[in-house]
Amino acid sequence: MDIEFSLALPRDAIGIPMVRRVLGDAMRSLNVSETCISDMLLAVSEACSNAVRHGGPANRYEVSASIGYGRCDVRVADSGGGLPSMPLHFPPPDTENGRGLLIMRSVVDEISFGITPGRGTTVHLRKQLAWDDEADARPRQLAAV
Repeated sequence: MDIEFSLALPRDAIGIPMVRRVLGDAMRSLNVSETCISDMLLAVSEACSNAVRHGGPANRYEVSASIGYGRCDVRVADSGGGLPSMPLHFPPPDTENGRGLLIMRSVVDEISFGITPGRGTTVHLRKQLAWDDEADARPRQLAAV
Protein backbone atom coordinates (compact mmCIF):
# COMPACT_ATOMS: atom_id res chain seq x y z
CA MET A 1 0.00 0.00 0.00
CA ASP A 2 1.15 3.52 -0.61
CA ILE A 3 -0.52 5.06 2.47
CA GLU A 4 -1.96 3.41 5.56
CA PHE A 5 -3.25 5.02 8.73
CA SER A 6 -5.34 4.24 11.76
CA LEU A 7 -7.13 6.68 14.07
CA ALA A 8 -8.79 6.10 17.45
CA LEU A 9 -11.36 8.82 17.96
CA PRO A 10 -13.72 9.92 20.72
CA ARG A 11 -17.34 8.96 20.04
CA ASP A 12 -18.14 12.57 19.32
CA ALA A 13 -18.90 14.29 16.04
CA ILE A 14 -15.82 16.49 16.44
CA GLY A 15 -13.59 13.67 15.11
CA ILE A 16 -15.41 13.29 11.77
CA PRO A 17 -13.85 16.39 10.13
CA MET A 18 -10.44 15.09 11.22
CA VAL A 19 -11.06 11.77 9.47
CA ARG A 20 -12.25 13.60 6.35
CA ARG A 21 -9.15 15.82 6.36
CA VAL A 22 -6.64 13.00 6.82
CA LEU A 23 -8.27 10.73 4.22
CA GLY A 24 -8.85 13.53 1.71
CA ASP A 25 -5.29 14.84 2.00
CA ALA A 26 -3.86 11.33 1.65
CA MET A 27 -5.90 10.65 -1.49
CA ARG A 28 -5.02 14.06 -2.98
CA SER A 29 -1.32 13.40 -2.41
CA LEU A 30 -1.69 10.41 -4.76
CA ASN A 31 -3.52 12.44 -7.46
CA VAL A 32 -6.85 10.69 -6.94
CA SER A 33 -9.71 12.46 -8.74
CA GLU A 34 -11.84 14.86 -6.71
CA THR A 35 -14.99 12.93 -7.64
CA CYS A 36 -13.53 9.73 -6.23
CA ILE A 37 -12.34 11.56 -3.11
CA SER A 38 -15.77 13.13 -2.59
CA ASP A 39 -17.46 9.73 -2.85
CA MET A 40 -15.15 8.17 -0.26
CA LEU A 41 -15.43 11.15 2.09
CA LEU A 42 -19.22 10.98 1.94
CA ALA A 43 -19.26 7.24 2.66
CA VAL A 44 -16.70 7.51 5.46
CA SER A 45 -18.57 10.44 7.02
CA GLU A 46 -21.75 8.36 7.07
CA ALA A 47 -19.95 5.38 8.61
CA CYS A 48 -18.32 7.58 11.26
CA SER A 49 -21.65 9.28 12.03
CA ASN A 50 -23.18 5.85 12.62
CA ALA A 51 -20.29 4.90 14.92
CA VAL A 52 -20.75 8.13 16.88
CA ARG A 53 -24.49 7.69 17.10
CA HIS A 54 -24.74 3.93 17.70
CA GLY A 55 -21.28 2.87 18.86
CA GLY A 56 -21.87 2.78 22.61
CA PRO A 57 -21.18 1.85 25.31
CA ALA A 58 -17.52 2.47 24.43
CA ASN A 59 -16.44 6.09 24.21
CA ARG A 60 -14.16 5.53 21.19
CA TYR A 61 -14.31 4.22 17.65
CA GLU A 62 -11.55 3.42 15.17
CA VAL A 63 -10.94 4.27 11.54
CA SER A 64 -8.25 2.52 9.49
CA ALA A 65 -7.45 3.14 5.85
CA SER A 66 -5.22 1.71 3.14
CA ILE A 67 -4.80 3.61 -0.10
CA GLY A 68 -2.87 2.04 -2.94
CA TYR A 69 -2.85 -0.63 -5.63
CA GLY A 70 -5.62 1.27 -7.36
CA ARG A 71 -8.10 1.22 -4.49
CA CYS A 72 -9.02 2.77 -1.17
CA ASP A 73 -10.10 0.53 1.72
CA VAL A 74 -11.52 2.08 4.89
CA ARG A 75 -12.79 0.31 8.00
CA VAL A 76 -14.83 2.06 10.69
CA ALA A 77 -15.19 -0.03 13.85
CA ASP A 78 -17.31 0.65 16.92
CA SER A 79 -18.32 -1.27 20.04
CA GLY A 80 -22.07 -0.79 19.79
CA GLY A 81 -24.91 -3.26 19.72
CA GLY A 82 -24.41 -4.22 16.09
CA LEU A 83 -26.30 -3.46 12.91
CA PRO A 84 -29.68 -5.27 12.83
CA SER A 85 -29.97 -5.52 9.01
CA MET A 86 -29.11 -3.78 5.76
CA PRO A 87 -32.05 -1.81 4.31
CA LEU A 88 -32.88 -2.61 0.71
CA HIS A 89 -34.66 0.65 -0.18
CA PHE A 90 -34.52 4.27 0.85
CA PRO A 91 -36.79 4.92 3.82
CA PRO A 92 -39.83 7.19 3.50
CA PRO A 93 -39.03 10.94 3.38
CA ASP A 94 -40.41 11.53 6.89
CA THR A 95 -38.04 8.95 8.45
CA GLU A 96 -34.95 10.34 10.16
CA ASN A 97 -32.83 7.17 10.13
CA GLY A 98 -31.70 4.60 7.59
CA ARG A 99 -30.41 6.69 4.71
CA GLY A 100 -26.72 6.52 5.60
CA LEU A 101 -26.23 2.86 4.73
CA LEU A 102 -27.91 3.33 1.37
CA ILE A 103 -25.86 6.45 0.66
CA MET A 104 -22.65 4.55 1.45
CA ARG A 105 -23.69 1.68 -0.80
CA SER A 106 -24.41 4.09 -3.67
CA VAL A 107 -20.99 5.81 -3.70
CA VAL A 108 -18.53 2.95 -3.08
CA ASP A 109 -17.80 -0.16 -5.12
CA GLU A 110 -18.04 -2.57 -2.18
CA ILE A 111 -19.48 -2.34 1.31
CA SER A 112 -19.50 -5.10 3.89
CA PHE A 113 -20.21 -5.39 7.58
CA GLY A 114 -18.60 -7.34 10.37
CA ILE A 115 -21.23 -7.58 13.07
CA THR A 116 -20.84 -9.13 16.50
CA PRO A 117 -24.08 -8.62 18.44
CA GLY A 118 -23.36 -6.74 21.65
CA ARG A 119 -19.71 -6.21 20.71
CA GLY A 120 -19.78 -3.89 17.74
CA THR A 121 -19.89 -3.30 14.03
CA THR A 122 -17.12 -2.83 11.49
CA VAL A 123 -18.07 -1.17 8.22
CA HIS A 124 -15.65 -1.93 5.38
CA LEU A 125 -15.77 0.46 2.41
CA ARG A 126 -13.82 -0.14 -0.79
CA LYS A 127 -13.57 2.02 -3.89
CA GLN A 128 -11.47 1.67 -7.02
CA LEU A 129 -9.45 4.82 -7.50
CA ALA A 130 -9.81 7.17 -10.45
CA TRP A 131 -7.00 9.57 -11.22
CA ASP A 132 -7.06 13.30 -11.79
CA ASP A 133 -6.99 13.89 -15.57
CA GLU A 134 -5.07 17.12 -15.21
CA ALA A 135 -2.29 15.56 -13.16
CA ASP A 136 0.10 12.83 -14.12
CA ALA A 137 -1.99 9.70 -14.83
CA ARG A 138 0.18 7.65 -12.51
CA PRO A 139 -0.08 8.09 -8.74
CA ARG A 140 2.87 9.79 -7.11
CA GLN A 141 5.36 7.55 -5.40
CA LEU A 142 6.01 8.43 -1.79
CA ALA A 143 9.57 9.21 -0.84
CA ALA A 144 11.18 6.87 1.67
CA VAL A 145 11.53 8.38 5.08
